[in-house]
Amino acid sequence: MTSTLQESILPFRKILLNHKLYKKIQNPDDLKVFLEHHVYAVWDFMSLLKSLQQQLTCTTTPWIPYENPETRYLINEIVLAEETDINKEGQRQSHYEMYLDAMIECGANTTTIKAFLATIAKNDTPIETLISESNLEDSIKAFLQFTFRVIKEGKPHKIAAAFTFGREDLIPDMFTAILKEMQQHFPELNIEKLVYYFDRHIELDEEEHGPMALQMVSELCGTDEQKWQEATDISIEALKYRIHLWDGIFETITQKEIA
Repeated sequence: MTSTLQESILPFRKILLNHKLYKKIQNPDDLKVFLEHHVYAVWDFMSLLKSLQQQLTCTTTPWIPYENPETRYLINEIVLAEETDINKEGQRQSHYEMYLDAMIECGANTTTIKAFLATIAKNDTPIETLISESNLEDSIKAFLQFTFRVIKEGKPHKIAAAFTFGREDLIPDMFTAILKEMQQHFPELNIEKLVYYFDRHIELDEEEHGPMALQMVSELCGTDEQKWQEATDISIEALKYRIHLWDGIFETITQKEIA
């Protein structure tokens, strides 16, 4: 049934693949705008991941073995790399932390995302309220609200589908090409860490995480047609919110050009 799901979401993946944003990123300032928006998707990806780990494994004491050892293995393997991968210098870092370092290297602003996470860390207010009351762009707010709505619903097959089909398996290839072209046009631009980040994503997604995530969705949906339909619906919704986020970045770059 995985192939049926993939066929259903193909039109939305094509929209992402051919989005006008990619050609809009033409100089270092455009790239900074992209990074300052996209970092929120890098961050909330980790919340999707950890919510799956909480759903599919035992993360409390006393420890009790959860039902499906296969899904326990799959999610733990993905968490291991996403939360404690090897960065360009050979040190352990999460992919979010790698992304922040890459932003700093190319001169993008990390103050806003760091302040947002600091507010979350010291505040018991529901995350949905904090997002709503923040000064973030509307497209970022909508993207984050969707993520945490899926997490709050607590259905592992839906979380896994949003994680697997609604995220970045097409994006790294695309941006690696853009970044390498920018390196030629702007040789003074230091984006080695950013190129490493996207290259690392391509390597993991193609060789490990992609197949693992597909297997995880298949394990969680099984032969339940309703679960497969819900997985399809949430994947389409996730892709729509990604398209909306891309639209927002495009508009911000356009407005900066006009100003």
